[in-house]
Amino acid sequence: MTTFIFGSSAIALYLLGWTAYVLELSNRVRLKTPVIQIFTGLAIILHGFASFGLLLYDGGLDLSLLKILSLLALVINSLVFLSGLKEPIHSLYLALLPISVVTLVLALISSSTKSTAVIPYSLQAHILTSILAYSFLAIAALQALLVGYQNWQLKHKHQNRLMRTLPALETMEKFLFKLIWVGEILLTASLITGFYVYDDFFAQQLIHKVTFSIVAWLVYAVLIFGRHHYGWRGQRAINWTWIGFSAILLGYLGSKFVIEFILN
Repeated sequence: MTTFIFGSSAIALYLLGWTAYVLELSNRVRLKTPVIQIFTGLAIILHGFASFGLLLYDGGLDLSLLKILSLLALVINSLVFLSGLKEPIHSLYLALLPISVVTLVLALISSSTKSTAVIPYSLQAHILTSILAYSFLAIAALQALLVGYQNWQLKHKHQNRLMRTLPALETMEKFLFKLIWVGEILLTASLITGFYVYDDFFAQQLIHKVTFSIVAWLVYAVLIFGRHHYGWRGQRAINWTWIGFSAILLGYLGSKFVIEFILN
């Protein structure tokens, strides 16, 4: 019951913060960014308590897909919140807050699709590293969408309310590659720890996850190389970012969905 209360309160605050941001962008009300940050910050805290209750079950961890999606949304929101204290990236909330509401609702109302597991510390470290890697790369994918939108608006000489809230295009692209760099480092650590903690990828139904993760790692590596040696930017950088993130989605979320919801 406590978990449901925390989760429901977080959902209400997410919706309130998203509505406030939409109204501000549409010029219907004038709310300063710190007000929206307060709503979001409180929602993230409550989301954290709810996720804690959802994941810890019967002395172990419930790593069901919907519970993990809610945790990923929490980590992504937390990273954007902290980054937003220095970088003007609050526009990401337009997509993140509705996604957070959906994932949290599904996590609260769904039953477990995976047995609870008592996990050793080495595997916990691998899972944490993987979640952080996916979170940074997910933020990078959203940031790439914003960069693409900003680039399109500039080419067509449009200047709407959202555009005026964004920093210069060059600043947006630099932040995008910062996210990709951090995500690539964490993805490298995730792959290394994965090879350490798992004995048989075929027996544990992990070979597809590893394959797609390696593909994603290679895509991001090529993108970083192209950026530093050939100055890749604009649509090319956006395309490569989303190719890499698509591999992540197929490798982890896609395979997890198939195993838990289709094969079971």
